[in-house]
Order: sequence, then C-alpha cells, then structure tokens
Amino acid sequence: MRKALVTRPALLAGLLLLTACGPQKTEGQGGGPTQSQAPGSQGLPHDSSCGAQPSATVTTPGASALPGGSSDGEKDGVAITSLSRGTPPCAEFEVTNRKTKPFSYTITFTFLSGSGEALESRKKTVPSVKPGRTAKGAVTASGRASGAPSTVRVRIAEVRRVPADEAPSEGGSCPPSGIRVYADDGDAAMGLRVVSLHLENCGTQPYRLNGHPRLQPLDKEHKPIDSVTLQGGSSIATGTGADGVPQPLDLKPGERAYATLVWRNTVEGGAGDPVNAPYARVWAKPGAAPVMVIPELDLGTTGKLGVGPWKKDEKTTPGTGGASGARPSEPPAASPVPAQP
Repeated sequence: MRKALVTRPALLAGLLLLTACGPQKTEGQGGGPTQSQAPGSQGLPHDSSCGAQPSATVTTPGASALPGGSSDGEKDGVAITSLSRGTPPCAEFEVTNRKTKPFSYTITFTFLSGSGEALESRKKTVPSVKPGRTAKGAVTASGRASGAPSTVRVRIAEVRRVPADEAPSEGGSCPPSGIRVYADDGDAAMGLRVVSLHLENCGTQPYRLNGHPRLQPLDKEHKPIDSVTLQGGSSIATGTGADGVPQPLDLKPGERAYATLVWRNTVEGGAGDPVNAPYARVWAKPGAAPVMVIPELDLGTTGKLGVGPWKKDEKTTPGTGGASGARPSEPPAASPVPAQP
C-alpha cells in the first residue's frame, strides 16, 4: 500500500491558459528549478525553461493569460510566468521566498483540457530558496496530456513549504546525518488513509533503530497541533503494515526501513472541527535530527493517528550508502507506542 498515489482535492487557484507555440524542451519531468540572477534573486549556472519562447507570456508574476486579467496565476509565493502548448505542454514558474529563512517548496500543478477536465497532476520540488530570493523552474506534462485539445490550461493546485534544514530527502547527496527520511504519497480507501515514512541509511556506518518514529503533527503554518492523539497503528486498523511490535534493526549502508502511518478521515456532526495537519515533524529515534514531511493528515473529527514501528524494507540491497561518515547514536529502548513530542 505504500507505493500507491493519493489524489487529494485540488485547490482551485492559479488557473492559466496555454496556447499554441513552436519547439520546446520536452523532458517528462519538466525543467529543473534554478535560482534566477536578477537583482534580489539567487543565481545558478543555467536557467530553467520550456525551451523556445512560449506564445503566451505573463510579464508580471501573479498576472494571468486569461481574458479579463484574472490574478489567479499566483498562490503562496508561486507564480506561473509563461505558458506554452507544445508536445507535451509546458509552463514556467517562479517561487519567491517571503519568509526570513530558507525554505524548500513542493508545488502541485494540474494540467486541464479546454473544457476543464483534469488531464494529470505534476509535482515539482524547488530546494532551499533563500529569504527574499526568487527561484525559476518549469513543469512539463507527460504524454497523457499530449493529446489534449489545442487549448490547454494549467493551475497551481497546491503549494507546500518546509524549512530547508529540515527538508526530506529521497535522493541526491547524503545528508550529514547519514540517513534520508521522506514520506510517500500513500493510499486511501473508504476513508482509511495509509502513508509510509521511509528511512535509508546512506552513510558509511550501521544505523540502529528500535521502536516507533516520534511524530509532531503541524498545521499549515508549522505550528504543533496538540489535539492529535498518537497511538499504535493496529488501534486504527489491521493489515495496513502499521501493526506489530518494535524489533531491533541494524541497517547497513544502503539498507532501508519504513514505518506506516494510518488514520481515518471520519467526520461526525457535533464532534468538533475536523483536524487537518499537512505537515509532521519526524524524529527517527531519540537524538536524531528532525525532518519535516508532508503526509497531509486529514484526521476528520477523530483526532487519532496510528504510528507503526520501524520495519526493515527487504527490497533494498546493502552496499549503496553515501559518504557522510555519520555514526548514529546507540539505539533507544523499544516503546510500545510512539511518544508525544
């Protein structure tokens, strides 16, 4: 269940029109984000774009190519700046960090047909944008959207940000901690939600685990939500991978572990307001550096989150660790349920 995609309700913002144009870059994931070199912005060796000049260009961030000058092209510091419909369609965007410390951004774009039908959603991650700076990037639809009508639209569906020094890592260079921690997109069925936390030992020393990860649910402003009750995974549902008792794990370099989060999106009248925690701060074990993940915890009115123990991922192969050289601390004692932060 850990690898299935959760489709979350799209936020109706950032709707923009794409019109026909000439040749463009067509890589499936779109151009990678770069830091722009204009005054007040960061600079990287190369720019990120859709290739040739798109036929529809938004010269002012937040402006729109839609008739009537709609300002729906900007959301939470992200603005689509130029649009094109090639094969496949592509949109360029900017991310401006208006906070006081570096943040990494995860942006969900939705490509739509001329009639408004959702063709596909694409996620782009823009790492470590410094305060007051602007990063540029491009997002390209896959082949599923290439057969769309001559007029295609794209919208900014969702913007999430985490502190750069707590950002999750699924690949790239190994963090100084010697481990990578991230959350997958999860699975949902009949109100039951399942998301897994993944941990990879990318260092050069064994990494020991024994127990549950420690979690702190956070609201959209990264403030702790104290009303959430953390329980063992089997108290929510069985057969999700979140059940079982903690077992000592000794992960060699390149080996992985996972822990499953499970909850029910049940809303009962008169039971109070639904609890939504887009973010969660995670400590793999006592003394570990925190990582902020984006599990999108829509807990309904239950306010309960089940957290399973760390389990070894048997599909991984040792010997692929990085070169951070970080040696983890001694393992903590096993705990039957995750501790409240």
